Amino acid sequence: MKILCITPVKHLNGVAELLSSKGETFYYEGHKKAEIRQILLRNNIDVIVCNPNQQLYLIDKEILDGTSVKIINTCSTGLNHIDLEYCKSKRIKIQCLKNDYKLINQLPSTSELAFGLMVSLLRKIPSSQSHVSKYQWDYTQFMGRQVKDLKIGIVGYGRLGKMMHKFCQAFEAEVYICDPYKPEGTNTLEEIFLNCDVVSLHVHVTNETRHMINKDLLNLATKELYLVNTSRGEVVREEDIVSALANNKLTGYATDVVQDEFGSLKQSPIIAAMNEGENIIVTPHVGGMTVEGQTKAYKWSIGKL
Repeated sequence: MKILCITPVKHLNGVAELLSSKGETFYYEGHKKAEIRQILLRNNIDVIVCNPNQQLYLIDKEILDGTSVKIINTCSTGLNHIDLEYCKSKRIKIQCLKNDYKLINQLPSTSELAFGLMVSLLRKIPSSQSHVSKYQWDYTQFMGRQVKDLKIGIVGYGRLGKMMHKFCQAFEAEVYICDPYKPEGTNTLEEIFLNCDVVSLHVHVTNETRHMINKDLLNLATKELYLVNTSRGEVVREEDIVSALANNKLTGYATDVVQDEFGSLKQSPIIAAMNEGENIIVTPHVGGMTVEGQTKAYKWSIGKL
């Protein structure tokens, strides 16, 4: 078996060695689709090992057409970095972590980041650090909010949503839950946006969730509202986020994802608004990027080969 790994793994203890035990392994960490395609063709690669976090392109026909690839092994639960319809048409098998509950229940990294992003927004950590870097020391510009006294809405009550709930409860916040697949004791999206100070998104991208956070929901807010997104950029309508910030219907937005991660980041309205001074924090899809979490996840994922 010949394997092409297009995501960084050599910094994770034992992962490269495990890959080598599965077959002849090639590595490519660049972002040029034409170069990936040439490696696949030149070496008759059977397997692609990938992860969406470092991937600035889509694995699609442009890369795969006419190659020998039979398996795409992705160390992720999300699959929006792969053209699934094309792979299905070519009978290319997709291996992912989506249903590996024994593993993913041991991986709180993304929920930990969501909580950290929330606190960073509420306590204005990035802007206060920037203030001090200029040798200034005026705390009055950075009065924040106290988690204990806030109402926090969690949208999506799967593995990561439940972990976020646990973290918020530890800080004694009042937590609201929205999940149509767990209707008992949960709230509607409208109730979440009407009542909560913070909304944290923990959903997969589907036809139901795509752009579900939009101006209609944001306009329901009756108080300062902070939004945290560690799911996918497509879950929000990004133009509406920027407009809500400009119109004070949204106080802050922290996200680990943007909609077009596989295109030009210079076209992102979220990154542009952040650079123009809006209260936005963007991290480069680092939710699962911890040494502990990634080592466990890659070893599990590669073990499927």
